[in-house]
Amino acid sequence: MAIQTQASIPHWNYLLAIERDLGEISRYIEFDERNDSCFSIELAKVLLSAGAETDVVCKQLCKILDSNSRANRIKGYRTELTKAFPPISNFTVALPRFGMTLTPWDKWNEPDGVPLWWTGYNKVKHHRHTHYHSASLKNALNAVAGLFVMVLYLYKDKAESAYLTPQPQLLAVDESHYDGEELGASGGIHYKL
Repeated sequence: MAIQTQASIPHWNYLLAIERDLGEISRYIEFDERNDSCFSIELAKVLLSAGAETDVVCKQLCKILDSNSRANRIKGYRTELTKAFPPISNFTVALPRFGMTLTPWDKWNEPDGVPLWWTGYNKVKHHRHTHYHSASLKNALNAVAGLFVMVLYLYKDKAESAYLTPQPQLLAVDESHYDGEELGASGGIHYKL
C-alpha cells in the first residue's frame, strides 16, 4: 500500500481550508435558517472560493469518468455526474454543531436544474455591484457542502478507505453515506459513496 501524503489530496486540503474560514464566520453570524439571507464580504470570499473550487473539481471528475469529456459548465457537469453517480443530487450534508442539513445538489433532480447557490456564486462573481446580496449565508453554506460532496466523489477510493484526513470540523455525511471510523492516530471516516 502506498503511503498517504497530504500532497496527494490537494482538493481535500483546500476544502478543509475553506471550511475553516466558514467556521470563523460562525463566530459572528449564527448558522441558523433565520440568518439565511445575511450577506457579507467574508461570506462572499467563502462563496467565491467554494464555487471556483467546485468548478475545478467537477471538471476534473468529468475527465476522470471520460477522458474525452467536454463538460465545462454546470449543466454539462450535471449531465455527466448524475449519469455516473445517480444519488448525487440527493446527497445530504449535515452541520451537526448547528443542527442543519443541506442537500446542495437537489436542483439536479429537476430538468435543466441548477443549484441556487451556483446561480448566487455566478452573480457575485460577475455582477457583484448589483448582486452582492447573493453572497448570503445560505449560498455560502450550500456551496461548501456542494464542494464537500464533489471532493468525496473525486477521491472516492480514498474516501471509502478512510484516507481523507484530517476530518472536517463542521461538515458531516448522513447515515446513508457513513460507514464507520478508523480508530487510532489517523481517525479517518469510511464514507459510503
